[in-house]
Amino acid sequence: MSTPKRSRSPLRPPLKKKAEPVGEGKNAHHPRIDDPAREASTTERPQREQQAGRGPASSEAGGEPERLQKVLARLGVGSRREVEEWMAAGKITVNGLPVELGQKVGPGDRVKLNGKLVPLRFGTRTPRVLIYHKPEGEIVSREDPEGRPTVFERLPLLRKGRWIAVGRLDFNTSGLLLFTNDGTLANQLMHPRYELEREYAVRLLGELTEEQIESLTNGIQLEDGLARFTVLSDQGGEGANHWYKVTLSEGRNREVRRMFEAVGLTVSRLMRVRYGPVSLSSRLKRGMWMEMPEDEVCVLAGLPKPQGQRSSRAGDKDKPVKVHRTTPRDRA
Repeated sequence: MSTPKRSRSPLRPPLKKKAEPVGEGKNAHHPRIDDPAREASTTERPQREQQAGRGPASSEAGGEPERLQKVLARLGVGSRREVEEWMAAGKITVNGLPVELGQKVGPGDRVKLNGKLVPLRFGTRTPRVLIYHKPEGEIVSREDPEGRPTVFERLPLLRKGRWIAVGRLDFNTSGLLLFTNDGTLANQLMHPRYELEREYAVRLLGELTEEQIESLTNGIQLEDGLARFTVLSDQGGEGANHWYKVTLSEGRNREVRRMFEAVGLTVSRLMRVRYGPVSLSSRLKRGMWMEMPEDEVCVLAGLPKPQGQRSSRAGDKDKPVKVHRTTPRDRA
């Protein structure tokens, strides 16, 4: 008598067939949309929302939508004011459509400037800041019709974005000049409402009287409004030249020179030595630049210290930052 062959697979209890609820059998489907117009509107709505920067693609890609001018300014494409002018001129599109002022974009959107795709980045990113000692004889502009040297010719090249000058210095004025690749930070450092102090060393042909000092510190009327020094201190001098240190909380065009001209004195030399909390180091000679350490940039921008960054060691605090001397690229 033969014995039944054993199965190698383990015994399993018989599967119980689940009762199918009404309307959910194998022949059941989602309600059919018989109206073609309704079907089109249902499928096209997410696409339109994504094109406008309001759809789920913006949030699902890992970032919340932000205003377009803020995003492009943070990338260093331009200042917020420049971006708003480009938007009004129709130079910027989002997902192939013209943009409106105040429009938001997210990681899923495609932004083009003059037909060229702009790679977007979202989230907190530490900006870069350069400290430059501008010599006399350079203009703070990317191009000059007269062919004069520009400060941008000495700066390191950026793979993405561009350097934005924080304020300006006249052609014949030297001293501290800041650059950043972040338009939001540049706006924060330059906007009058933040009232960041600018400190200058001034050499005059002649010496101020008490009456002139009182006028300059109380306020003197210029063609573009009232101007005053918050600090004016005598630094001494020899012969016809006399040095003063002055502080302003704004940055109007040629303001320091015009204020002294208004009281009858001529500025023979002008040098900016401080901008807000940043002072010009004695190690940084004319025509040289250095990059601000990341932790100092975070303090300047009001950002939290990047996670994972090691705290400064005791020996690193006194370690000098590397300074760079470069030859203007277009004049090498």
